[in-house]
Amino acid sequence: MRLLVLGANSDIAHALARLFARRERAELVLASRDMQRLEKRARDVSVRTGVRAEAVFFDACDFDSHEGFYAAIDPKPDGVVLAFGEFADQAAAQKDFRLAHRIIESNFTAAAGILSVIASDFEVRGHGFIVGIGSVAGLRGRQSNYIYGAAKAGLNVFLAGLRHRLFRRGVQVTTVLPGFVRTKMTENLDLPQRLVVEPEAAAEAIYRGWKKKRPVVYAPGFWRWIMLIIRFMPEAVFNRTRL
Repeated sequence: MRLLVLGANSDIAHALARLFARRERAELVLASRDMQRLEKRARDVSVRTGVRAEAVFFDACDFDSHEGFYAAIDPKPDGVVLAFGEFADQAAAQKDFRLAHRIIESNFTAAAGILSVIASDFEVRGHGFIVGIGSVAGLRGRQSNYIYGAAKAGLNVFLAGLRHRLFRRGVQVTTVLPGFVRTKMTENLDLPQRLVVEPEAAAEAIYRGWKKKRPVVYAPGFWRWIMLIIRFMPEAVFNRTRL
């Protein structure tokens, strides 16, 4: 197996790459912007697992580079993990649409761009899988993060559409909905610690869900029940909360 990891400097992506390398003996193509950090992570995976891990530069928001980036990958991957994205303070994004635009661009538009290129290749080949890391934030708009949530909601729907489109071609598309994970993205947030898990725990849930061919995977699984309550809470009740 050959696996392309987009946004491989993310903590969840790094933990998931190690799992695929160890359990599937997957050869890795790790892609991100920060090459110094990425090359260290590639060496770390190789040393820990004994499989080949290559670091390549990828700027998700450079849309004009997407086709050329994917064309240069040879041989083509059997699977893709999409893990890049950006989180920013909701209050700041409300006041500065340039920041809001960046959140939407990095979490949705860039993902739609590169996945469109990859999906077309997988569709022709009749082979492959896509694991897209969205967020439970995309399941209902909340005052605390609705700009980020709107971008992730777009990604969730996009992945669902890809899944529908590619099903008959034998291409598996998995939507991942993480809750609170202890990563660089969340280190400055005031989170309920009982609900926060380590990246390795999230990666384990993602890997198991992918292995079982589940279309949607909550990471960790208890977020399915938390979001069930939040999603179906009556609007009159929900609007009185401070979520």
